[in-house]
Amino acid sequence: MKKKISTILQYALFLGLGIGILYFMLHEQSAEQQAKMLNAIKSVHYWLFAPIFVIGFLSHFFRGIRWKLLLEPLNIFPSTINVTFAVLIGYVANLVLPRAGEVAKCTVLAGYEKVPANKMVGTIVAERAFDILCLIVITIVAFSVQASVIGDYTIHKFHRLAELITQNRVVLTAMIVVGTLLVLFLIRVYRKHKETKVGHFVRGLADGVSSIIHMKKKWQFMGYTFLIWFMYGLQVYLGLLALPGTHHLSPMASLVVLVFGSVGMILTPGGLGAYTYLVAEILSFYAIDEASANAFGYIAWGAQTGIIIVLGVLSIILLPIYNKNWRHA
Repeated sequence: MKKKISTILQYALFLGLGIGILYFMLHEQSAEQQAKMLNAIKSVHYWLFAPIFVIGFLSHFFRGIRWKLLLEPLNIFPSTINVTFAVLIGYVANLVLPRAGEVAKCTVLAGYEKVPANKMVGTIVAERAFDILCLIVITIVAFSVQASVIGDYTIHKFHRLAELITQNRVVLTAMIVVGTLLVLFLIRVYRKHKETKVGHFVRGLADGVSSIIHMKKKWQFMGYTFLIWFMYGLQVYLGLLALPGTHHLSPMASLVVLVFGSVGMILTPGGLGAYTYLVAEILSFYAIDEASANAFGYIAWGAQTGIIIVLGVLSIILLPIYNKNWRHA
């Protein structure tokens, strides 16, 4: 009961943050600014949404195949279609409840493939950790190449980050200590309860995390990782091309936008509010007018969310049909 209340409060907090950001952005705009933004949205080349939709699907498809590679060391060999459906359903679940997607996609795949869900949870942890590392690398590359444009902004943010770390050393130290104690606690629980459900869950989690180390197809894993992030970047670039006010920006600029958008997606459920705000803020450093910057933020967020909803709902409908009528036909 306490866990459910904690989850609900956490969701309400971050959802409230997203709604608050949206309210702030719209409240700060005058009627004239809002009219200009709407005109910018109307000027979009909507025919480019077709390739954006295809590229969005491919990014999720490659993520599904990459997940399959992580499952192989655990002797789990699901079908590519089931894995893809599970990934898309997970994204839809994340729109409803943060982090519910990770549990949902493991549960869905476990149900249709008749495999243990606890082992797969560990692979999700490994996958997310690797993606964060990729985002850090992309951030360094993008900010280095675009230093002439966003150098001052970057320096200011790093100084601000250093100040926050200095001011919150006690909190950070406590987080590290708590994390270490949690790992030690899990090890102790596993040793004392190896044959119980709790022990099996901890072992499955550990096996899943270590799957990235024992994986034989590491180069394929890296290749699919590149394709995933390439598709993300291409989506953003085509989005910039679709808007007259941003069509002149370079692919490297789209990489910077991708970084800020990714942070926004992490901060609030589905990136609500945070994605639009951060993307619009960084576009201002490229001398993009306020109307176009805000318009792109709303359009890009709306397109990504729309792709997830459409593909996720189709997955929910087609998954049982595929496994009942097509898979064993």
